[in-house]
Amino acid sequence: MRAYDIIYKKREGKKLSEEEISFLIKGYVNNEIPDYQLSAWAMAVFFQGMDAEETAHLTMSMARSGDMIDLSPIKGVKVDKHSTGGVGDTTTLVLAPLVAAAGIPVAKMSGRGLGHTGGTIDKLEAISNFNTSLSREDFINNVNQYGVAVVGQTGNLTPADKKLYSLRDVTATVDSIPLIASSIMSKKIAGGADGIVLDVKIGSGAFMKEISGARELARTMVDIGNEVGRKTRAVITDMNQPLGFAVGNALEVKEAIATLQGKGPADLTELCLTLGANMLYLAGNEQSTEKARTILEKKLNDGSALNKFKELIIAQGGDAAVIDNPELLATADLQIELKSEKAGYISEINALEVGLTAMLLGAGRETKDDNIKMDVGIMLNKKYGDQVKAGEVLATLHLDNNEIVDQAKERLRNSFSITDEKQVKRPLIYEIID
Repeated sequence: MRAYDIIYKKREGKKLSEEEISFLIKGYVNNEIPDYQLSAWAMAVFFQGMDAEETAHLTMSMARSGDMIDLSPIKGVKVDKHSTGGVGDTTTLVLAPLVAAAGIPVAKMSGRGLGHTGGTIDKLEAISNFNTSLSREDFINNVNQYGVAVVGQTGNLTPADKKLYSLRDVTATVDSIPLIASSIMSKKIAGGADGIVLDVKIGSGAFMKEISGARELARTMVDIGNEVGRKTRAVITDMNQPLGFAVGNALEVKEAIATLQGKGPADLTELCLTLGANMLYLAGNEQSTEKARTILEKKLNDGSALNKFKELIIAQGGDAAVIDNPELLATADLQIELKSEKAGYISEINALEVGLTAMLLGAGRETKDDNIKMDVGIMLNKKYGDQVKAGEVLATLHLDNNEIVDQAKERLRNSFSITDEKQVKRPLIYEIID
């Protein structure tokens, strides 16, 4: 078998076998096939695509290139959630304890933030002494004892994906649905979950800008899950504005605590209930998502979910006093208000620009090796469709550097659009793909 023949076959639009795909991925990971041949193959896939079976074979080849996490020692059906990335996306901090409180084990491996999107591990590390590097034994024991654990991804999880993504990034082959879908799903499958709920974002702050692309990506990932025997659902959700009001690590932890107290933003609460209901349904605990949602609402209202978050923090060495006193979390030295220059209605809050402003403040990373600040970020005072008066506060910048105030204010101001016309309500949940 030769890489040349496989590249030629895909260039001609023909279907690759499981053996051919496995040969390519193994050879590339073992440095037996050079970058230039994988680049040519990725470009052939970009133009010719892959069918569901090919994409599933690619996903499994990448998943098997490193550690395959065995979660069988954990009792019950394990259902994972993955978001394709967004701004102010604090769902895991709410969802993990909420679903665990309903009796579904949550064994969650999450990543760090990169670019304008935040990372769950960074947010949790805003809690003093919270340990996201548990051993495999402690990770499994914590899930069995407390029902939930959240850790950083192992260093040897899907090395083929890491290598191939870096190559795609410099060869203009990132925007390929089969390559995107296999990249995401290989990590989820290697993570050992029995079921997977996918939160596929659409809008200015998301990778997918249009509903057609989001639907195609969601369908491809659900097909992969079905092909390899994992129950999978995708929920297409709005990211044309930040989720909730908080953008920034400590600020988002505070918002997560408020949400678990039943006082959170309506959109964050709604999304967590929707995703959580689908997780319970895939776990087989409820006959419908409607019944599952009712259970989750009860866990949110009676304090069970908040108590589970406290258990999670204590179990992983963190300071659980933040639950009762969120002000113990890091606070920036400066709070600068951004006021509206005109009256009207908010017609847009560009999520990408808000995320890039938060990066400018130090809340995000440009490269994986950058250090981030836990205390800085942005608190929105207004959301899409809200009426605003001239001089009213649109948002508050939390920062520790006077030198970037003007630049940050200007960038944040440009992310807001205000018109005279009242806006038509926009959906938070566009579609659920089963």
